[in-house]
Amino acid sequence: MELHLKIIGILLMVLAFVHIPFPKYFKWKEELKSLSLINRQMMKVHTFFIALMVFLMGLLSFSQADLLVSTELGQIVSLGMAVFWGVRLVFQLFIYSTKLWRGKVFETTMHVLFTALWVYISIVYVVVYFSPSV
Repeated sequence: MELHLKIIGILLMVLAFVHIPFPKYFKWKEELKSLSLINRQMMKVHTFFIALMVFLMGLLSFSQADLLVSTELGQIVSLGMAVFWGVRLVFQLFIYSTKLWRGKVFETTMHVLFTALWVYISIVYVVVYFSPSV
């Protein structure tokens, strides 16, 4: 399981950095103009902190995989991450509208890839939680 946690760690750290071009890619300067100042700033601040937390989850998973697997605290942390990513998977499947990706090659590919990623991450953390600690 440690290898899977290290892989997840790398993937999450990369995912965190993928947030950097979000404002330009999603044209936030134009798209968010109609929002109030507080809502525009909340969007940017929340995106930053989500990226930071994703990075820190990745760093923890990569650098402390052995402790996540072998300690009771590590397993409890893994349960928390399983819940976080499991809920993210539910949102991927049931909250985002299919209009965002259906019939669009790139968007459908991203939807499938991220769905698979959320499944993989969730399963690994669940398995770590239920594995007997060494």
